[in-house]
Amino acid sequence: MSRIAIIGAGAWGTAISIVLGRSARHELKLWAFEKEVRDSIESSRTNSVFLPDQKIPEAVHSTGDFAEALSGAEIVVSVMPSQHCRRLFQQMAPHLHSNALVVSATKGLEQTTLLRMSEVICQVAAERKTQCRIGAMSGPTFAAEVARGDPTAITIASQDSDLSTTIQREFSDPAFRVYTNEDVVGVELGGSLKNIIAIAAGVCHGLNLGHNSVAALITRGLAEITRLAVACGGRSETLSGLAGLGDLVLTCTGTLSRNRNVGVELGRGRKLSEIVDAMHGMVAEGIFTTNAAVQLAKARGVEMPITEQMHAVLNHGKSPRDAIQTLMTRTSKPETDFLPNPPGNH
Repeated sequence: MSRIAIIGAGAWGTAISIVLGRSARHELKLWAFEKEVRDSIESSRTNSVFLPDQKIPEAVHSTGDFAEALSGAEIVVSVMPSQHCRRLFQQMAPHLHSNALVVSATKGLEQTTLLRMSEVICQVAAERKTQCRIGAMSGPTFAAEVARGDPTAITIASQDSDLSTTIQREFSDPAFRVYTNEDVVGVELGGSLKNIIAIAAGVCHGLNLGHNSVAALITRGLAEITRLAVACGGRSETLSGLAGLGDLVLTCTGTLSRNRNVGVELGRGRKLSEIVDAMHGMVAEGIFTTNAAVQLAKARGVEMPITEQMHAVLNHGKSPRDAIQTLMTRTSKPETDFLPNPPGNH
């Protein structure tokens, strides 16, 4: 049996534990920060806080202790909010097995450094002088649908082919199909940046705009996500796959999307602070990613007009209607606009 530690018991971390717990092949520890979550799992086999009504298999054991969660763990799945990743891995480092495979399943960027989650984890490992075998897992995955067994496809990206094939083998089941990819940059940025476009798609819904508007937004959103990903060393074809287009369409159109729901409320005129307070601890990563993406795009010389307008709405009080007007009245240009400079020249 494989020993697997899942660090983070939000909706997505809990859903992953349910997937892995469906077979008898794994010994699973689910680390949860909230005592209420741990108590709920152990008493009723549900996560009443973040993923109610979904039964958690008996093979999953919850804990709030890193030493217990990571003891003997051959695979560590990181599913914490992006802004807590560095701090938690600093606490985890003394307990990590030297040959453990680390899989980041968080879709976000660190605001202070603009680093992807795999970069944050590797940086912490280097500071602690420990080895780091890491991959990034992303794709079109609503936690509730994954947990109830709806057919789902996802990708694991790593430069370590043994890690990718191991995760593919250990995570795959008849309802959870795992593909492999070598493009960690493209997979992580696709999963992170799509949340910004999802907020914009929600704004369209909140303003009662139709399908034309959302379709155009998704298409042009994919264009600017691809520009930035390629500028950072990713591959354009990755952004046409599960971690790019697949996740983008899901998050922009699905009512289960937290980021889209933030945009819906913004479009209806609510203040961001009110929306966040009403989420009761749930995290919409796109709020943080928008800030980081604007800075990263500037550093790489990449134009990201939708992201810039969402940043203005989220941080500077610009009205959603004015943001859309700004986008629609920009200088005309060819549809197939590419990077002004090839990657590596920035």
